[in-house]
Amino acid sequence: MAFIRYIPADTLAETDRVADSDNIIQVHAVHPAVMRQHWELYKQVMHRAGPLSRRERELIGVRVSALNGCHY
Repeated sequence: MAFIRYIPADTLAETDRVADSDNIIQVHAVHPAVMRQHWELYKQVMHRAGPLSRRERELIGVRVSALNGCHY
């Protein structure tokens, strides 16, 4: 598995921070603009109204991660 360094949120400019401290988001802090875009995409995909419930979306994410051998 590749290693990507984490950037502590408190070292980022206030405008570059997102309201999530999960490591999967924070690895994008190497490029704060990308992190913000990832965060916005995540909110749209997981929290916006749609044909699947939040639970179903999370279950799909867990299953895909397992199939990909991702322990996260």
